[in-house]
Amino acid sequence: MKKTPDIQPTESAAPQEKELRHELPHVVNEIVKSYKKVKQLSYSSQYPIPSRESIIQALHDMNEILYPGYHGHQGVDESNLHFHIGEATHRVFEDLSIQISKSLRHECRSSNRLCDVCTGLGQEEAMKFLKKIPKLREMLAEDAQAIYDGDPAAKSIEEIIFSYPGFKAITVYRIAHELHVQGIPLLPRIMTEYAHAVTGIDIHPGAKIGRRFCIDHGTGVVIGETTEIGNNVKLYQGVTLGALSFPRDANGNLVRGKKRHPTIEDDVTIYAGATILGGETRIGKGAVIGGNAWLTTSVGPGTKVIIEAPKLRYKGAISAKDREHVGDFQI
Repeated sequence: MKKTPDIQPTESAAPQEKELRHELPHVVNEIVKSYKKVKQLSYSSQYPIPSRESIIQALHDMNEILYPGYHGHQGVDESNLHFHIGEATHRVFEDLSIQISKSLRHECRSSNRLCDVCTGLGQEEAMKFLKKIPKLREMLAEDAQAIYDGDPAAKSIEEIIFSYPGFKAITVYRIAHELHVQGIPLLPRIMTEYAHAVTGIDIHPGAKIGRRFCIDHGTGVVIGETTEIGNNVKLYQGVTLGALSFPRDANGNLVRGKKRHPTIEDDVTIYAGATILGGETRIGKGAVIGGNAWLTTSVGPGTKVIIEAPKLRYKGAISAKDREHVGDFQI
């Protein structure tokens, strides 16, 4: 067997490497100059803005509180449950207090220091959220059951909690929504966009979603900020609940704070690829919206909306038997 020869750098490469490294200080100077020209892409302050990494870690710790034994410590039982949950709750309280304080300070911008008011508010809002966890667990248990009842492929609730991206996105949404309701800036959107990146499901924390919510498969689902969804609603992959248009004021600026997204009443099922747009669009109780439907007007209770089957064109041989089932074909 031939021995692979050692590859030695040529002498001619060394001067070129030194020459290129010599240019780095100039490159750094030019990059730093760009920060003054393009100020909106950099943040320079003695007091930092919230940390995305810390917020995501807080989400992981919240999962340990919401679903003990599934996430974080294994082997949790009655003898050590109080200890593990106490430890995780303390971590979440400390992390959330700091990140909420930073987000409030960022919105305030009244001084160059993290004042006692922001620090105290951070702790108050973190505690207010933690007190909601028992109710959140009740809602999430109903969501998990709704997914299990609606998906014949699901073998157990455990499988859903461990692995379903739709349930993960719902979990993060319900956490973020409560912080959004409390008026916390930045954090809720960081949370839901993290879930969006991980699951492909985009739920704005401002959306209002009722109980027993089910997302099946989920990839590509979009739920806009002012969407309202009732109880027992099921969405399949690729569903968009979006805005029909973006109104602007006399100066051409987007008008914010208006209802732009649809209202979905109780017991509605929306199949894959359907698009429902507009703040005045309402889907009535018990309606079924078929796959790939496009709606910009309201639908009454109990209505079924199904698009006409597309005509298929076939090139090549086709049997006489198959022709009976083909409306339009070409040989």
